[in-house]
Amino acid sequence: MKKYLNNVLLLATMLCATHATAQQPLNLTVQQCRQMALDHNEGLQQADIEVQKAELDQKIADNAMLPNLDGTAMGVYTKDTEMMGMTLQMRGMYLAGITLAQPLYTGGKITAGRRMARIGKEMVEENKRLTHDQVIADADEAYYSLVAVRSKIKMLDAYIEQMNGLKETVEASLRAEMATENDMLRVDSKMSEIQYQRQKATNGEQLCRMALCNTIGVSLDTPITLADSMPVATLPTVMDNNIANRPEVVLLNKQIQLKEQEIKMERADMLPTVALSLGYSRYGNIKIKGYSQAEDGNYYPYTQKFNGGNPMAMLSVQIPLWHWGTEKKKMRKAQLDVDKARIELEKNTRLMQIEAEQAIRNVQDGYAMIETAKLGVQQAEENLRVMKLKHENHLATMTDVLDAQSQWQQAHSNLIEATTQYQVYLTEYRRVTAQL
Repeated sequence: MKKYLNNVLLLATMLCATHATAQQPLNLTVQQCRQMALDHNEGLQQADIEVQKAELDQKIADNAMLPNLDGTAMGVYTKDTEMMGMTLQMRGMYLAGITLAQPLYTGGKITAGRRMARIGKEMVEENKRLTHDQVIADADEAYYSLVAVRSKIKMLDAYIEQMNGLKETVEASLRAEMATENDMLRVDSKMSEIQYQRQKATNGEQLCRMALCNTIGVSLDTPITLADSMPVATLPTVMDNNIANRPEVVLLNKQIQLKEQEIKMERADMLPTVALSLGYSRYGNIKIKGYSQAEDGNYYPYTQKFNGGNPMAMLSVQIPLWHWGTEKKKMRKAQLDVDKARIELEKNTRLMQIEAEQAIRNVQDGYAMIETAKLGVQQAEENLRVMKLKHENHLATMTDVLDAQSQWQQAHSNLIEATTQYQVYLTEYRRVTAQL
C-alpha cells in the first residue's frame, strides 16, 4: 500500500491540471475496479499489439514453404549496332518473364523457422498474461488502500464522538467542582490531536482516491464510492505452492525451446538445399538488317525480326563444402545459449518457489493478525467501558480514560490494517501461483 502514498507530488500536480467539475460519484466493486484497470492499462494494450504482430510473424513463417511467383519485364531502346556487315536494331526491344520457385529441401530451416514463430507467439501471449495478473494485483491494492483509509476516517469520527461525550462529562464535572481545569485542558489537547489525525487521514484518502482513479483510467477528480466495504477475511482451505503454470515459468521454458530451434537453424546451414524453378520468358521487337547475295550474284537488302518465348525448368542443389568450421561454431554457440537458458530457468524457479512459499506464509500470518487484532479490539472496548465507569465513580483518573481511548483507537486501526492487508496478501498469493 505504501507505494500509492509515495507519488504525492506527481498526483498533486496531475490533480491541479484537471478541471474541478461536478461529477456523479463512480460506484465501484472490486471486480469492476479490476475490469476498468484491465481496459485502461496501456501495458495490456501494447501486449495486444505484440500478439497481433506475432500472429503475422507466424503467417509469414508459414508462407516460406509455399511457392513464390515473380514476374520481370524489361524494355530497351538503344542505337543501332553494326556487326559483321549487319545492323542490329533494338529500338523498343522487350523481355518479359514469369518464374515460379518452390523450395523442396532447406535442411529443416523452414520447419525450424515456423516453430520459432509459433513459440514466439506463445511467448507474447504469456507476457500478456503476466501483465494481466500484475494489473489485477495493482488494482486490488489501490482499491483496498482506499477502503482502509476511509475505514480509519470512520473510526476517527467515532473517536471524536467519544471525545465529545467525554468533554461534556468533564464540563459537567467542572461545573460541579468534581473536575479540574487541567482535566479540561487535557481533553481539549487530545481532541486537537484527533482532529489532526483525521485531517491527515483525509489527505491520505484523497491521494488513495487519485491513485485508484489513475489505475482505472478516469479523471483524477472523479468522486468514488466503494460498493465493497471492509472485507470479511476467510482463510483458503487448501493453499497450493505449485508455480508450474506461472507466466514467468512458462516464458523461461519457451525461451529454452526457442534456443533449441536456433540450433536447428544453424544446423540447416550445414546441409544441402534443393529448389525447383519453373518459368517462361518472352522477347520481341529485335531486328537485324543486312544484305544477302542472290543467285544472280547481286546483293539485296533484307530485314529479319525476332519474337519468341522459352519455357524453363531448373532444379538447383546447393551443397556447403568448406567454410572453415563456421557453421559448427555457430551451432556450439547456440547450444551454449540453451545451456544458459536452462540455468536461468533453474535459478528463477527456485526464487519463484520461495516467493510462493512466502506468499502462503503471508496469507496465514495475515489471517492470524486479523484474529489477534479482533481480540485486541474486544479487550480495548472492554477496557474503555471499565475506565469510563470507574471515572464516573471517581475511581480512575482522566489519564486512565484517555489512555483507554487511545488503546481503543490503536486496536481498531490495527484491525483495519490487518483486514485490508490480508486481502492484498491473498491477491498476491493468487498472482504468484497463477490463480488470478
